[in-house]
Amino acid sequence: MKPYRTHILIVFFSILGLYSFGQNKGIENFNDERLFTIRGSVYDKSTHEPFRDVEIFINGGKYTRTAIDGTFNIQAKIGDELIVRHSDFEPIYYIIKTNERITIEVIDEQKGRRSKVDINTKNFNKMIDSADTYLKTDAEKSIKFIGDALNIDISSYQSAEAHELLGDIYMYWKQYDLAISAYKISIQNAKKPSATLKLAKAYFNNGDYSKSLSTHQNLNEKDLSNYDKTVLYEGIGDVHLKIDDIPKAIMSYEKGLKIAKEHLIAPKVTDFNSKIAQAYNEKGEVNKAKGFFNNSLDLASRENKKRAVEEQVKVAEFNSENQDYESEIVLRKQAIESIEDIEKDSIIPNESALTSQKQNYKLGNAYLLNNDLENAIPSFKKSIEESEKKGDLDVKKDATRKLSEALIDAGNAKEGLKWLNEYKKTVDLAYAKKVQELSQVARFSRNLAEQQNRITSLESDRALSRSTYELTQERNKRQQLIIYSLVGGLILLLITGYLMFKYIKQQRLANNLLALKSLRSQMNPHFIFNALNSVNSFIATNDERTANKYLSDFSRLMRLVLENSEEDFIPLKKEIELLDLYTKLEHFRFQDKFDYSIDVDDTINVEEFQIPPMLLQPYIENAVWHGLRYKTEKGHLNIAIQPKSKDEITIAITDDGIGRERSKALKTANQKKQNSKGMNNIKKRVAILNEMYKDKVDVTIEDYQNMEDTGTRVVVTLKKD
Repeated sequence: MKPYRTHILIVFFSILGLYSFGQNKGIENFNDERLFTIRGSVYDKSTHEPFRDVEIFINGGKYTRTAIDGTFNIQAKIGDELIVRHSDFEPIYYIIKTNERITIEVIDEQKGRRSKVDINTKNFNKMIDSADTYLKTDAEKSIKFIGDALNIDISSYQSAEAHELLGDIYMYWKQYDLAISAYKISIQNAKKPSATLKLAKAYFNNGDYSKSLSTHQNLNEKDLSNYDKTVLYEGIGDVHLKIDDIPKAIMSYEKGLKIAKEHLIAPKVTDFNSKIAQAYNEKGEVNKAKGFFNNSLDLASRENKKRAVEEQVKVAEFNSENQDYESEIVLRKQAIESIEDIEKDSIIPNESALTSQKQNYKLGNAYLLNNDLENAIPSFKKSIEESEKKGDLDVKKDATRKLSEALIDAGNAKEGLKWLNEYKKTVDLAYAKKVQELSQVARFSRNLAEQQNRITSLESDRALSRSTYELTQERNKRQQLIIYSLVGGLILLLITGYLMFKYIKQQRLANNLLALKSLRSQMNPHFIFNALNSVNSFIATNDERTANKYLSDFSRLMRLVLENSEEDFIPLKKEIELLDLYTKLEHFRFQDKFDYSIDVDDTINVEEFQIPPMLLQPYIENAVWHGLRYKTEKGHLNIAIQPKSKDEITIAITDDGIGRERSKALKTANQKKQNSKGMNNIKKRVAILNEMYKDKVDVTIEDYQNMEDTGTRVVVTLKKD
């Protein structure tokens, strides 16, 4: 930028606390020792050109520079002195008084332009700061503030900032597809390296590793700050580690570690040591991994207690994986002591790995694997006690099961059976809670979709309004070029139409994904309900040992179902494993009603084919419950997987039960309703998946044979990717 001889600097502060004191009491009064993030920007008032590489200091030692768009973020606390320096103007000194947003406008004194701050800019800043405040606590309110910010007359840079923050909101709430769209729009408005790095991370979290890698590699290191360079190499290393290219992952991590050491970026030095250790562990070089983990433990202990605990837990998992239970036990104990101190000052959510109930459970497991039942039992009891305090049914379920096993192994069968009963009760409670959570997730997703629709509409309207305004201005200035102006306006309208088409297409995809999640949430509870009925019935009619074995198989089945419940497609091999386990359990209950077989053609590579999870199970359930169960003689259920062509296979589910017509006549009205609902859900899933993946799945149902017990044959045709 051309240097000015003389300058006037005007500093504006839009204070978030004055704006939202009635909404968020936590922002009314700041503790003098509390660190918070100061957001700001430096630009030329007359041209609105941003000032790059302006030095921003805090007297406590924090330092940063403005990015290519003139923005900066720096941590500070009340009473700190903010210092702003650049060769084109005199230094600025300001005492931090509250959580405020700082705008520094540089004005050439000779031009004498002392124009007032644009009221829209003030409002925009307030909206963005409020959205940032609610980011981690109330996604809907945070997105609403983003929509309000976009609903005023703003610049491209401001639009980029709003969409980048929108992407941050979606990333925190794990809506990665929506985050990708938001970051792309931000980059379209202003090519900020920070947004591009976040886009690469969103691709990574969404499982699109090739796009994540290419997005990282397209960044120019010259445009990045030293910290951003460490984030770049960390992201590249994470992708290589995920795709099992361990040498390249280690190489990337080592480059990032070198930069972090050179520029004294302590948290990243710790992170890179930890990640290099994980990479070596994946490679099978355990001793090297242990050395880097020792470094990360030492470095983390110098940062803060929470970071130290995070690393202790990570290294404990490494020790557990390598069967070094003594070292694992030492680290778990240290972590538990630190977690107790952390919990005195803050609340740790149950989803975090840093909860006392999880770590006591892991400690008990380590003792159990180390054949130390005497210490394992109190650890499991402590985990149960903490889980009950915090309402963590998932950990309580696992801890009661392990405690029951440990007590029985220790010879205390009576108490072990008592805890086994407690485990059964906890499973029921956990199931009820899971159903409620699925409903809440569906409602949350719908609300986010509504907010996104509003933002998409606002962005389209804003682009259209801006285009119309520019067209009008051009026509007023240059009447002689009216024809060219109209052509330019038409082109802009066409671009706007294309963008709107893209938004609608993206929204349609988002709606399809929401519909799939909703249908999966309806199918799985239906299946779990029937399976639990089977468990209760079997336990009531069989001896205890067999019931325990059955319950163990059922737990394994439930784990497989829950692991696959969020995926659109899973490998056919996993689905066969799930079906084999499910059919085995049903056969336990109805041994006198049918036998079964699963035949997979040797020429089929079950790893190459993908199938929607839980697609086949309802058909097997129908065959058993509505066909074979009512058969007077012992029937047979066959699942045959055969090649149809080079890229297609058929999965035939055949039973010689009473057939569809006789089964329909025997059903009650409620059974007909439930069966119809289950089949309709499958049809809807298949229809949505075929729309998204171009007719990948086909299902036909027909009678099997012309006899008294006609039977039913379901044929699923599956195409390779």
